[in-house]
Amino acid sequence: MDIIVLTPASPGSKAGNRATAERWQVLLEQLGHRVSVVTEYNGEACDLFLALHAWRSYTAVRLFREIWPEKPLVVALTGTDVYRHQHEFPQQTLYSMQVADVLIGLHDQVGDDIPESLRSKLITLFQSAEKPAGLSLRASEESAYFDVCVIGHLREEKDTLRAAMAARLLPANSRIRVSCAGKPHNERWAMLAKQELQQNPRFRWLGELEKSAIAQLMVDSELLVMSSVMEGGANVVSEACRAGLPIIASNISGNVGLLGRNYRGYYPVGDTQALADVLERAESDPTFVEVLRDQVSQLAVRFTPEKERKSLEQALSLALRHSPRNIL
Repeated sequence: MDIIVLTPASPGSKAGNRATAERWQVLLEQLGHRVSVVTEYNGEACDLFLALHAWRSYTAVRLFREIWPEKPLVVALTGTDVYRHQHEFPQQTLYSMQVADVLIGLHDQVGDDIPESLRSKLITLFQSAEKPAGLSLRASEESAYFDVCVIGHLREEKDTLRAAMAARLLPANSRIRVSCAGKPHNERWAMLAKQELQQNPRFRWLGELEKSAIAQLMVDSELLVMSSVMEGGANVVSEACRAGLPIIASNISGNVGLLGRNYRGYYPVGDTQALADVLERAESDPTFVEVLRDQVSQLAVRFTPEKERKSLEQALSLALRHSPRNIL
């Protein structure tokens, strides 16, 4: 099939939506399809249209449906779609969700958070990550620090500086250092990061890193903190699980939907003291860290490229069945 994948993130962007679109392009091409990734849609013909982001892609989805009412349409739901835009912009967001033949959710609790009438066309797809290889392993005893990483753009939804704030509450003899890798969403977030650098000796801001540097940061870290207040299913969780890196995560649906209800590394979202307590426990209790490491290592099998490709294949097959005209 000729497939168009629409993402709001431009070429070269390190935004999650762009990485997802380009990864899906590779996986779909492995299935034998011809795939174009675009940031704008002007009515071009295709056999199937896959839009990332229900709200941001509303105009394109509407145009596609008006020109090609019988062709299959898949809409992938982001965290802001599910946890913000369907409430703030219901007309546009719900339109995209309603006219889609298939909805893709990126964690297994999305069905609890969308209208019941739409759940029958929802499939869960866990984003994949490659297993790290060829990186230098740091021996913990060689470091003066107990390194904790935070990976993702600096923005409100990510609550990016929560781990840095929690580190301020740790005992004076703590060796914890928080390293944040990501691009600020705007000038305000750049200012906040610079202020934190000046005021918090336990904090490093590394800026936006290349993929290889992100992988090395994970290898060099004892823990990853996933502090988001809303998530559609963050790919960095997949990457950490595949790397065997223990995760401390806020207890939101987007994290629980990836790590499972029985995961031991949660803290109440937005609770700085609770996060500080978990970090202090991790530093002082190697057994606790090993329990988390064992859990993420067991979860790694759900985040393989093979499983993600099968989920994409399932989404396409379901869209073709639901579409009024089966093009095969």
